[in-house]
Amino acid sequence: MNSKVNVTRVFWIAISIAAIFILWGAILPQNVETVLGAVDGFISTYFGWFYMLSMTAFVLFAIYMIFSPLGKVKLGKPDEKPQYSYFTWFSFLFTAGMGVGLVFFGVTEPLTDFYSPPNAEPNSSAAAAEALQYSMFHWGIHPWSVYAVVGLALAYFKFRHQAPLLMSSALSPILGDRTKGGLGTAVDVLAVFGTIFGIATSLGLGATQITAGLSYSFDGIENNILTQAIVVLVITVAFIMSAATGVNKGIRYLSISNIIIAIALMLFILVTGSTLQMFESFMSTAGNYFQNLPTMTFDMNAFTGDRGFLDDWTLFYWAWWIGWSAFVGSFIARVSRGRTIREFIIGVVSVPFVFSLIWFSILGVAGIELDEALNGGLYDLVVAQGDEVALFAFLENYPFAPVVLGITILLIASFFVTSADGGTFVLAMMTTGGTINPATRIKIIWGAILSATALVLLFSGGLEALEMAMLIAAFPFTFVVMLLALSVVKSLASEYDILTMERKHYEHRPEYLKEAEKEIKEKREEFYEILPDEMPEEDNSEDQTDK
Repeated sequence: MNSKVNVTRVFWIAISIAAIFILWGAILPQNVETVLGAVDGFISTYFGWFYMLSMTAFVLFAIYMIFSPLGKVKLGKPDEKPQYSYFTWFSFLFTAGMGVGLVFFGVTEPLTDFYSPPNAEPNSSAAAAEALQYSMFHWGIHPWSVYAVVGLALAYFKFRHQAPLLMSSALSPILGDRTKGGLGTAVDVLAVFGTIFGIATSLGLGATQITAGLSYSFDGIENNILTQAIVVLVITVAFIMSAATGVNKGIRYLSISNIIIAIALMLFILVTGSTLQMFESFMSTAGNYFQNLPTMTFDMNAFTGDRGFLDDWTLFYWAWWIGWSAFVGSFIARVSRGRTIREFIIGVVSVPFVFSLIWFSILGVAGIELDEALNGGLYDLVVAQGDEVALFAFLENYPFAPVVLGITILLIASFFVTSADGGTFVLAMMTTGGTINPATRIKIIWGAILSATALVLLFSGGLEALEMAMLIAAFPFTFVVMLLALSVVKSLASEYDILTMERKHYEHRPEYLKEAEKEIKEKREEFYEILPDEMPEEDNSEDQTDK
């Protein structure tokens, strides 16, 4: 098998770790939850400040790369064109990054924060504003900045210098030959570790939401483990078939379809809901977000002592995004060949941020308004039946509800297919030496492993343990992301100096000077042609007479 599909030792080590955790979660789920919960709580309590500073550093890095002269460097050959159009590229970003999360939390998070805001009086207008503000904080610039750091490092070394698409390879300027030994293997295994458990957890959570939607929308379908298992198997077959077709077919077409349907759903709610209120909410939320960004970024509740919201939401999200960055960053790197660094950073950070702002301004406002109209009925239903029913209970109150609910279920399923599809693709890349077109057989193997992991943990009730395992893995991986940022800056600075010297050397060549003089002459002639004609002689004479 090794000789045919070229798997590396990272594959076998990652498989072994995944098997240990699956067995542990299946046999002793309570023990897993207790142990990992203690570790996760320790990290959150004593190193929450580290997560906050790290995410801030990643944002500053992204801003620096946008305005730095280094932003002109292309991720590929100097004359290389982007591999995908803007719309296709943005569809990839949306689908691989947070599309499924936005659908899941678009109503749930603002509504939950409305009743449990960090500072404002619950169930008030100030709480509504704060709920939208913090939803954007958690889904805005910060997570996409960490994705941009990982994606930029991988894309730069792969497409600029033909290095394998591996975390260890991108760290070579910092760690040297040690990346080829045990240290490099450990870094790659850590990246695979986060990706396996992140995707497997998403499969399990996705199955629960789809099952809840089917049970809520259609009589006769029960929301139980058996139905969830069937959903997982159907999604597995779908994403394995999609993964087998490669990036340019399955993932590409599904990503484009997802973004079109998501935009259509958003516009439907905008038109049939409180349109003016949503527009005004967009403006107010954007203003509140940027005005309070420094405070939210550094606020550790040091003087109030109340860390409930910080631990449950902000620190959880920061660890989650860092843990996911190996998968999302690798996939973004794979589809970003031919972009300049400035174009890459602006696209990866700003476009998803603006979309998320619009999304929460529409679904968040609509959810809170509906809950108030039902005297808290929507929130009570979420508390009683779980977060996964929020979107369906919300859409049930809109026109053409049966059709909209059916389309929404398909959208969620499609998002999970593309996320799992991208996950198997990235896992296959990571475990076959960083090849950008891994063998179909390896993608199928990883698809089966992810599906089995989700099924075992669904039946054992260990999804929360798996989620905590990924969050714990995010802590050491934060250092990896920092080193990736330093590595790419170090390499870019050296290469930029080389490019500058080469350009100056080229400009002093006699043949270049001669060609440049000819070009200057032609441009001067073209410039003179657009200037106004000289004044007639009689006009000049009149001017002289007047004087």
